[in-house]
Amino acid sequence: MTFHYKNIPIHYETFGNGPAIVLLHGFLESATMWKPLIPQLSKNNLVITMDFPGHGKSGVIAEIHTMELMAELVDEILQKLQISSASFLGHSMGGYVTLAYAELFSEKVEKIILLNSTPAADSEERKENRTRALKVIDQNPQAYISMAIGNLFAESSREKFSKEIETLKNEAFSFPVEGIKAAIKGMCDRKDRTTVLKNFRKDKHVILAKEDPILPFLETEKLAELSDASVKIIEGGHMSLIENGDSVAKYLHFIG
Repeated sequence: MTFHYKNIPIHYETFGNGPAIVLLHGFLESATMWKPLIPQLSKNNLVITMDFPGHGKSGVIAEIHTMELMAELVDEILQKLQISSASFLGHSMGGYVTLAYAELFSEKVEKIILLNSTPAADSEERKENRTRALKVIDQNPQAYISMAIGNLFAESSREKFSKEIETLKNEAFSFPVEGIKAAIKGMCDRKDRTTVLKNFRKDKHVILAKEDPILPFLETEKLAELSDASVKIIEGGHMSLIENGDSVAKYLHFIG
């Protein structure tokens, strides 16, 4: 299905019936990442997936896709579907958007699940890396996409999941370069939302992977614990749904 936000087409889909759960994908991904979970989650829930601007089948909205802009887009889709509240499962960048949504529309959030994500803002080193990435994209976008996606996986699992990595790369090659840059700028500029997670009084869960090459594991674990979130630690890298999908599915079944 297509929803027009600021006259830009945004792709979304719905599955099943019941309490709503919104699945928000990460950077250089699309709603297709959730396919393995949809049969399980849609048994008892209305599952909503969407492609963020500049990703998947969605168009580019602005020069910078802030986390707030994407949160407002999510809310527009929920309003269109006449959904007054939902649970949120966000992977990586999708987790950043989930927390932005919780800050803007706290009364509409039933549960927060962060997968390979953090409430922290970018460190200065991470911001510098993103600035360099923007320059690389201008010179050779395919080289950047190949490198960035490969680096999402734990070094020990890259050979095992080489086919999945190639599939992700080929999909991301179709994303507009301006959309990729807009997301990088938005992530770089995002604010720390540790307080948002800590002040959220309903169910909140953080799923972290031991070998995640993107997030500082111990720091993120500590932030989650200080925020009184339930923490689940699993094996693998940043792409837990691919690298350790069974563990993710089991934990999601446990928390309902």
